[in-house]
Amino acid sequence: MKYGYFDDAHHEYVITDPHTPVKWINYIGTLAFGGFVDHTGGALLCKQDPSLNRITRYLALLPASEFKGETLYVRIRRGNSYQIFSPYYVPTLDQYDRYECHVGLGYTRILSEFYGIRTDVTIFVPTGAEVEVRDIRITNLGSEALEIDVIPVVEYTHFDALKQLTNADWVPQTVQSEAADGGNILVNYAFMHKQTRINYFTSNRPVSSFESDRPRFLGNHEYGTWAKPLSLFQPELSNYEARRGDNAGALLHHLGLFNPGETKRLITQLGQAANLDAALPSITYYRAENHVDEAQAELRHFWDTYLATIQVETPDASMNSMLNVHNPRQCHTTKNWSRYLSLYQTGYGERGLGYRDSSQDVMGVLAHIPDEGKELLKKLMHVQMRNGSAMHQLNPLTMVGAIGEAMEYEDRLHYYGDDHLWIVLAVAAYLKETGDFTLLDEVVPYYEKDKQNQPLESGTVFGHLKRAIQFTHDNTGAHGLPLLGYADWNDTVNLRKGAESLFNAHLYGVALLEMMELCAHLQQPTGKYQAYYDEMKARVNDCGWDGSWYIRYFDVDGTPLGSHQNSHGQIYVNGQSWAVMSGFATPERGRAAMDSVYEKLNTPNGIKLSAPGFNGFDPIVGGISTYPPGAKENGGIFLHANPWAMIAETMLGNGDRAFQYYNQINPAAKNDVIDVFECEPYVYPQNILGDEHPQFGLGRNSWLSGTASWAYQAGIKFILGIRPTYEGLLIDPCIPTRWDSFKVSRLYRGVTYIIAIHNPNHVSQGVTSLRVDGQPIQGQIVPFLPPDQVHFVEVTMG
Repeated sequence: MKYGYFDDAHHEYVITDPHTPVKWINYIGTLAFGGFVDHTGGALLCKQDPSLNRITRYLALLPASEFKGETLYVRIRRGNSYQIFSPYYVPTLDQYDRYECHVGLGYTRILSEFYGIRTDVTIFVPTGAEVEVRDIRITNLGSEALEIDVIPVVEYTHFDALKQLTNADWVPQTVQSEAADGGNILVNYAFMHKQTRINYFTSNRPVSSFESDRPRFLGNHEYGTWAKPLSLFQPELSNYEARRGDNAGALLHHLGLFNPGETKRLITQLGQAANLDAALPSITYYRAENHVDEAQAELRHFWDTYLATIQVETPDASMNSMLNVHNPRQCHTTKNWSRYLSLYQTGYGERGLGYRDSSQDVMGVLAHIPDEGKELLKKLMHVQMRNGSAMHQLNPLTMVGAIGEAMEYEDRLHYYGDDHLWIVLAVAAYLKETGDFTLLDEVVPYYEKDKQNQPLESGTVFGHLKRAIQFTHDNTGAHGLPLLGYADWNDTVNLRKGAESLFNAHLYGVALLEMMELCAHLQQPTGKYQAYYDEMKARVNDCGWDGSWYIRYFDVDGTPLGSHQNSHGQIYVNGQSWAVMSGFATPERGRAAMDSVYEKLNTPNGIKLSAPGFNGFDPIVGGISTYPPGAKENGGIFLHANPWAMIAETMLGNGDRAFQYYNQINPAAKNDVIDVFECEPYVYPQNILGDEHPQFGLGRNSWLSGTASWAYQAGIKFILGIRPTYEGLLIDPCIPTRWDSFKVSRLYRGVTYIIAIHNPNHVSQGVTSLRVDGQPIQGQIVPFLPPDQVHFVEVTMG
């Protein structure tokens, strides 16, 4: 535990050494207003859209030691000179006596001790507010009185984040700052938004002086540095109101004499409003210490309630840490941010929310915030096309969809072959969780618009699902398999028009199973979808079996990829796991396929997406060959695919292997090998370098990954086996044989179930008895019970 430790009792990870291998971050607020804070206090904030309404300038590519977005300086007056340092460590890099960054749920708390001064700062966005609050407490730990000044600093960016980087003419001419409230509030805006959208920076104590111009703050025409701003060696800042250029905000507070042991509190606010008058109620409210205390308590209450929905007690401490705290938290973050804003996905341009991404992300939050999940599902369906396909991305501020990289190539189809099918799985998961079948009758427009920007057609949610199924049915290739499109889930295999995807076939099979189950529950005919399913199952098995595993693709000329015939990319994990999940694989073929995964793709750090890696660029297969072997999709450990292998193993009854796969990628289990892994140990990254790469085990692209949702589902629904259905709560564990027992507390449709599962015979799977409140129940489904009650479920495996 070189860099920190898990504090599960407080739902935190505590960083004790700021020299982490890469920046480690935490999210505050939501996409409505928020962003991320790194472990040394830098912050990237936006409102609604990080590409079109960004607030702070955070350049992730700068060295970790550099200022990014926000910081705090403490100044000690010693005679006629000043001692200046940042209690966040960056950017002054002073030697600390104590450093702790508490990565909490919706907040970051940085506690540090430098030069006999303790600084304790909690950074958060109050629930429903449009302001970042920094609650700062300064304590004199020494035996002598000290005169202390505190200077919080922010650097703004242009609201159009990409133009900030690409247009050094227009942007500097359009940004301005001015002082209000006698200099106690700094207002910043782009001139075109002066009357409609302003940023403000203020505190709850009198401001002695301010600065709004970065060159003046750094001093000497910016040959002063963030590590040593020359303006802070003067008694006061310049009170300059910047009318162009690089705008920043610095507020100098003379907190006066601190006696030994004395603590003083300063509360800063960085927010956005339509104008200053609109901002004043919030400014006034959060200047009151008791209101800030209440806001922090409200945030804690939200997360306590959120996490209480599902809590587990298993024999594995790392699994408990993830399933009880950090995994559901990451699911909440991916639901809000999709792939929009992180250290790695920097929020410039049109990336927005991914249709495929968010359809999967939402499945990880449906038990906790079903109403928000429902609204996201409907938002996604707004960018489904009338033919049943879907736009690849959407901007949540403008609701404009984008096709994505598919538009860049004329010889590839201009849609992704899997996007539209994921919504079927997500809606089915929502219905099983909530029983809210009214969703199916809600009317949502399709994406196409007329000249007045009005939808050409609308349809029910159920209609949207049916069109998604029909699009795949109607767009098949030479083998009768679904067309690949520009790509399927694996964005980097970009075969020519007419190529077919076995993954799309299997996803289609899962979607058909969900439609048949839903129709049966609604007492509607299932024959059409059963015929579609049987037809595709036969095609997959007729042409897709390669002897020991399933092929992954067919190019337009019939050449297979993911076959023993290939020298590179012989086997792909998703071709095997999804063959089991879809039910297309027979039990014998399913077992053989997953054994091939174990033999050819598994490593101590997780399952590789494919192997062997391509060792040079090949324009026929496309993006996969732009990576060296072992990186990302080219033989890397793409974590998103690992939970699908876990699920497949539980469906085949192998709980030992399912848990092995779970544990291999559990970031909490990597806390002792961080110098290899490097990423935050409290969230899943997107990928880990595979064993064909010299840096095998290195993680990257943390936080915004579909791994979060699927690892949570694999852990709760399939390994622990607590799974909602249309008839009730299914109890179907598939666990390591060495486990004696485990417990789960599950809130489901207003009922709290305390579930104790005993495994006296040390089996992986199989329930021999189930009792609810002492009464035996036939089968493995706990029926619906009256809400607002607690019921005790006893399960024996054997």
